[in-house]
Amino acid sequence: MEELIQKLKEQIIEQLNLEDVKPEDIDENAPLFGGGLGLDSIDALELIVLLEKDYGIKIQDSSKGKEIFYSIKTIAEFIKANK
Repeated sequence: MEELIQKLKEQIIEQLNLEDVKPEDIDENAPLFGGGLGLDSIDALELIVLLEKDYGIKIQDSSKGKEIFYSIKTIAEFIKANK
């Protein structure tokens, strides 16, 4: 799980062009939207693309998006549960 969390941090930094952010700067339990990294709806779309492209996972129920993308840890748990 730690490896997946580390990989996700690196992928998110690269995918969203977060140039001033290092993986160790991201708290895996911090909210990605609003607080934490302060991501927006465009970033959410990028994260959906990342999940589909890199992990082959499609989010069937869009109402769960907020729950899945709450934090790095919730994304990792979702990937683990759906691989």
